[in-house]
Amino acid sequence: MDESLRTAARTGNVGDLYSLIQRNGNVLRSFDEVEFMETPLHVAAEEGCIGFAMEMMNLKPSFARKLNQQGLSPIHIAVKKGHKEMVLRFLGIDKDLVRVKGKKGKTPLHLISKVGNPDGLVDTFLGVCPQSIKNVTTRNRTALHIAAEKNRLDAFQVLIRKLKKKDYCQEVVNRKDEDGNTALHIAAINNQPQMLKLLLECKADKHEKNEAGFTALELAVPRNNIESISILRGCFSGVSNFKYELKKYVAKASSLIFDGVDNISSEDRSTLLIILGLLLTASFQVTLSPPGGVLQGENLSKSKGSYDANAPGKSVLGEVYFLRFFIPTYVVFMTAFFLTVALLKPFPVGLRTTLQILLAFLAICFNQSVSIIAPTDLARFVIYIFSMFFVFLLVLMSIVYRASKFITSILGFWLFPGLLIFLFNEFSQGTILTVGYCLSIILFLGAPVINDLVTISQEDSLQ
Repeated sequence: MDESLRTAARTGNVGDLYSLIQRNGNVLRSFDEVEFMETPLHVAAEEGCIGFAMEMMNLKPSFARKLNQQGLSPIHIAVKKGHKEMVLRFLGIDKDLVRVKGKKGKTPLHLISKVGNPDGLVDTFLGVCPQSIKNVTTRNRTALHIAAEKNRLDAFQVLIRKLKKKDYCQEVVNRKDEDGNTALHIAAINNQPQMLKLLLECKADKHEKNEAGFTALELAVPRNNIESISILRGCFSGVSNFKYELKKYVAKASSLIFDGVDNISSEDRSTLLIILGLLLTASFQVTLSPPGGVLQGENLSKSKGSYDANAPGKSVLGEVYFLRFFIPTYVVFMTAFFLTVALLKPFPVGLRTTLQILLAFLAICFNQSVSIIAPTDLARFVIYIFSMFFVFLLVLMSIVYRASKFITSILGFWLFPGLLIFLFNEFSQGTILTVGYCLSIILFLGAPVINDLVTISQEDSLQ
């Protein structure tokens, strides 16, 4: 680099820059001819000369991504030197500079995660470019790995907070570096119980093993950190291991069924959603207008407070014909429902969750409609079996993050609460919720019976 140009960049003298350009219009051309070279923008970034740097960005935008002989771009240098305002001005011009990879594949986010978050730059980087959290170094390390290794809890907390809102949370949290270590392994090695808690809240897989065959717990035990060991062990480890094995097999089955769905084009996805919407509508409409209609009148059986087989609203179809017609209908609805949920995965989280909630209530209405018009107890029992299977499949989809746990909870509480045990991290949580719901159902269903008993008792006392 010409010494006069270097001096102008170091002192931030824009006038000297244009004097050099007037004498030699090609003074900046030589920098494009060398792949790795220090440019005046590198010098200005190191010295914190914002005005000169912005002028240089205006004249030669390509310099912002150019690496010097040390493998650093201007924004890398500004981050290392702590020139926050310089970094913000760079990002104001090109937000994707956050993802520029330098030496060892490190981005500016990797660098700032290494030193912490004193100036709030981690928040800034993730705000302008959330995808940058997915970038990995040449050692396959994310910013989470680096923050955990350097014990930078402030940066780590910001990374986790931002990550929780993203679909790729599980992917990033469970990313393995070249040694097979996840961020959970590194936090366990460094005795960082707060980091362990944050990772487990993001569903970090504590059963993952590194290249040496150790889980995070097995790495924490020799270091004798009681709190870290307690966090990683949790309680009901037998149930936890069962859930891990279940999740592993479900994930394999899911990949066989749904991997192709994730790769279809937007146009094909829209077409499929329209077709599935028609199938859901048609199958639901059948329950409102079944073949032959439903019984009319007020033939209400008062025995035991329930409707008999000839009560109004029951299907006129016999038991066999009813099941022969509605079992295939239930299968069509169920298949269309699950394919629709799977196709919604690329949608934004808020919109996808809202649509899934609406689908959950539609499924509840469909199941209730079929159950209400069932002509016999046996037919209603068969439909109940299908509803159990329906919720079970939805639980499996939630395990591999294809369906929201929220909509699974809605359907599970309504149709079959016993399966909800698989939705929670610990056995006790699932048990408490299941028992609580069952008690409420007993009270709800038992109310008419209690009323009948009270009525009978009063009639006997009058006699």
